[in-house]
Amino acid sequence: MKENFDSELPESLKSVLSEKLADSLTGALPSLTSRKVQGELFLPGKATVIVGMRRVGKTSFLYQLRQERLKSGTPRDQLPYINFEDERLAGLDASHLGFLLDELERALAGQVRQGKVLWCFDEIQVVPGWERFVRRLLDQGNVEIAATGSSAALLSREIATSLRGRAWTIPLFPFGFEEYLAHHSQAVPAGNRALPAKESAKFERLFLDWLSGGGFPEAQGQKLAVRNQLLRDYVDVAMLRDVVERHSVANVAGLRRMVQQLLGNAGSFFSVEKLHAALKSQGFGISKDTMHQMLGYLEDCFLVRLVEMESSSERQRMVNPRKAYPADTGLIPIFDRSGKQNLGHALEGAVLMELERRRMSATYVKTESGFEVDFLARSPEGDAELIQVCADASDPKTAERETRALVEAAARFPEATKTLLVTTRDGIPAQVPPGIRVRCAWEWMLGR
Repeated sequence: MKENFDSELPESLKSVLSEKLADSLTGALPSLTSRKVQGELFLPGKATVIVGMRRVGKTSFLYQLRQERLKSGTPRDQLPYINFEDERLAGLDASHLGFLLDELERALAGQVRQGKVLWCFDEIQVVPGWERFVRRLLDQGNVEIAATGSSAALLSREIATSLRGRAWTIPLFPFGFEEYLAHHSQAVPAGNRALPAKESAKFERLFLDWLSGGGFPEAQGQKLAVRNQLLRDYVDVAMLRDVVERHSVANVAGLRRMVQQLLGNAGSFFSVEKLHAALKSQGFGISKDTMHQMLGYLEDCFLVRLVEMESSSERQRMVNPRKAYPADTGLIPIFDRSGKQNLGHALEGAVLMELERRRMSATYVKTESGFEVDFLARSPEGDAELIQVCADASDPKTAERETRALVEAAARFPEATKTLLVTTRDGIPAQVPPGIRVRCAWEWMLGR
């Protein structure tokens, strides 16, 4: 039975959709900070879906895609954009969306198309049955589709299920350090030349500011109190809308306490069993199975990132503690109640998020002697890098401990390069074993 995508559309909805389509083809595009995304953005026959935590700038990225196409010569009328989050579109469903295709055809009447039409759909999840419409559009050919949304399904890997394998997901994160510099009109140093001490110190200060304040676009340039409230609100919305509402979680108090524990102890080892015991002792009645589920939900909506121990054994990965990091380092000081600034854990979290931006997988390594290497990172091409993160390795004992872990891990992973990342030049150790590269984290993040 053929699905009906072209049922009669009420005149009120026609008027709104026509207005939105016309505005997208003629209105001015905003000037925004360009985001760096690695890898292919579009694949034949698949819809590109930009995923990531709320407020990371997914809508802005759609504008960026359109601006880039304009610069490369694509006519403006082949770059339609529709934001479906509009109260005037209440009652719209997938059977009405064929009207948009007819409207665009009328707008292009008599014109010769140059390449494919790029449809950008924002908040498309509010339209019931949207997945069927997107699949139909892809089957017609000669189009590309980029979509975003703020429901849990469009924040996470659930989107692949919704589109039955027709989705190509592009993760987007809060500003990385290079994007942070661009947003604040700071030029990235060209090449790999050694910087004068004064210039290097400037970038170190900017890096520390980014580490403490984080990279959420809306929070940039805000006063501390405003920024902290914004970030708290982001966490609350992620918990309540992407976890509680989406998955019908009843124990909201237990979920909130679990989030506080994970975000307030960034980079620390944890297990559900120990966390369960801690919450139980604090009077929270919550089962281990429920906690396992909630942890998965928090990872799906990008609020928490988890790192497992490196092992070829599935059982070993399951029984050993994991490390949890927040989606953005700006969240750490809000939830850390110790009153101490743990620069090392913030630096670890920043490195992990940079690895994710580079589409690299990450695990941590435990050596036979009990030493730990923060990350074993693998690129999509198969390159491996052992990365040890240390805020300050200038003390000889600290340097010996951190580099010994790298040397021991390298015996197990001889193909991996060995890197020690420190915060500033003052934290570089005087001596390191052969084969270990020591770099300031900010330089590593800029690809220097």
